[in-house]
Amino acid sequence: METSFIKYGRKDEKDLCEITLTNDAGMQVKVLNYGATLEKVLMPDGKNMILSLEKPEDYSKERNYLGGTVGRICGRVKAGQWKHGNEIVQLPLNEGKNHVHGGLGIDTKVWDFKLHAEDDKAKVDLFYFDPDGSNSFPGNMKIHVVCELDNENNLKYEINAVSDKLTIFNPANHTYFSLGESAKNLKLKVNADYYVPVAADGIPTQGMASVKDTAFDFTKEKTVNGALTADDEQIKSRRGMDHPLILNGNSPAVVLSSKNHKMTMTTNAPAVVVYTGNHFDHTGLAKNIGQYDGITFEAQCPPVGGSDLGEITLLPNEKYERKVCWNFE
Repeated sequence: METSFIKYGRKDEKDLCEITLTNDAGMQVKVLNYGATLEKVLMPDGKNMILSLEKPEDYSKERNYLGGTVGRICGRVKAGQWKHGNEIVQLPLNEGKNHVHGGLGIDTKVWDFKLHAEDDKAKVDLFYFDPDGSNSFPGNMKIHVVCELDNENNLKYEINAVSDKLTIFNPANHTYFSLGESAKNLKLKVNADYYVPVAADGIPTQGMASVKDTAFDFTKEKTVNGALTADDEQIKSRRGMDHPLILNGNSPAVVLSSKNHKMTMTTNAPAVVVYTGNHFDHTGLAKNIGQYDGITFEAQCPPVGGSDLGEITLLPNEKYERKVCWNFE
């Protein structure tokens, strides 16, 4: 197995690099140290399993979240407020009246990295130090992301972090999977009996609801387009899927299939936020991407409708660990 990298630019007085992990079957994974971004997943037949911009240089020019490690929070916080005890921490309001995706978050930063190759795995470790007060989040935070490829076509992705102050942390990888096709044509199975309905602004409204008799029932395999075309107010209000599915603990969490390929996902996260790329419209640097061309499974704690963010609160020096594995066939 092999690792390599090329320098393609420079930003914030740091080198921008494209890192390549290659296994013995010829599968390649390309990772950018800009945003700890999963850029491409290339099967031995050359098919790219995820949505990608046309060239590495494009990622830092326009924020599309494609493959990025989004944080410190991936998702929305109502009114940007986190209340703990009698204290309220106010996060920047960057989506109307709410906070989304960590402000100018860690997916927009240049990370340090080191490579490591063995007979049975190739990996890159990426590191970023996010200082106290960054985007109004308390705590100096050291964040470590691992991307590791093996000879069974498993791509492991981990986020590890620690803060020196009480803080909130709920990041996720934001890769859009396509399996070389438009995501709306893919078949999907998710081990989730409940989902979280949201208001028109994407904020949860009522806690969990059963997926039974809704567009969000993927307990048995069905096409993604079957959900997108359903007569469901939740789908209509968000122009597609943009909802947390609460995992029931059975493995695998997600199975996504095309005619020729399959992606199987396992994770230690309690939920996946499923987003079908509703906003893409062949414009800007993502001009090669249209609506519903890709689908995300953001492994994280589900968002809530209020300011009690206890589930994503980290104590000082408490270790955070999120694990995801995508297997490609």
